[in-house]
Amino acid sequence: MDVVSDAISAVRTGRPSSNRLRVRGSWSVRLAPYEGAGFHVVLSGACRLVPDGGGDPVSLGTGDVVLLPHGAGHVLADRAAGAAEVRRAVPFEEVRDTDVRLPGSGTDVELLCGKYRLDRSRTHPLLAELPQVVHLPHRVGDHPELRTAVDLLARELDERRPGSCLALPSLLDLLLIYMVRAWMAGAETGAWPAVLNDPVTTAALRALHSDPAAPWTADRLAAEAGVSRATLSRRFTSLVGRPPMAYLTWWRLTLAATRLRDSDVPLATVARETGYGSPYALSHAFSREFGTTPGRYRERVRVAEPALTAS
Repeated sequence: MDVVSDAISAVRTGRPSSNRLRVRGSWSVRLAPYEGAGFHVVLSGACRLVPDGGGDPVSLGTGDVVLLPHGAGHVLADRAAGAAEVRRAVPFEEVRDTDVRLPGSGTDVELLCGKYRLDRSRTHPLLAELPQVVHLPHRVGDHPELRTAVDLLARELDERRPGSCLALPSLLDLLLIYMVRAWMAGAETGAWPAVLNDPVTTAALRALHSDPAAPWTADRLAAEAGVSRATLSRRFTSLVGRPPMAYLTWWRLTLAATRLRDSDVPLATVARETGYGSPYALSHAFSREFGTTPGRYRERVRVAEPALTAS
């Protein structure tokens, strides 16, 4: 596994959901804050996205993609909508999957709007540093894989071919990966684009993520990265924000939490898979990090999971 795949896999729960929104005229719809991540694909027309909290509106055109990685509340509206119309926005749930034609001169707009369900208890710092709104405008030649995913999504929605019930969620998962990739390729701020552009740090991260249960030491990891122990420690700590072995401990416990959340495997299996010599060793480290035992953590997230899935 690579860092981006692992970062997404650690927090993803359930399957993504999506709805179409077709509107015309003067309109505005509100999407409430959400525990997961939201996204919009403008299939045709143009509109505006107005973030909650006074953020700058974002103008959207055909082919544009927007990711709201932290589930921020926002309003979608026609481009002519003013502050009063934004305040009167109707809940998205009242108009999704409908064809709404309202008075006004606005042109037809069609969007694919959706959500990814996420468990934010152990968000990887790569995802945590994403901005509230990631706008990826449609430009010829930019992010070809993202453009291909958008085109395939539009075809699945239009044609509803056999197998679309499987194809659509899979395409939405691809869309999430491509949105994160596109942000990283064009990001002007943030630590993780720089992390993954540094060959030494990337080599060390790839090794840790490929086999987190291996008996890693600072010397062995430095050899894997092809540098001295001191060089690896300096570069890794400067870019990632914690030393290599501290990152490994954090990642192992994150994987343990994910396995406890998503499976019924015994604690001994979780310990073996995450590099701990015994269930007791894992339980001690887990309790120190999470403030609770692995068993109680599993019970707690199982109670919370139905509410998360239903949202």
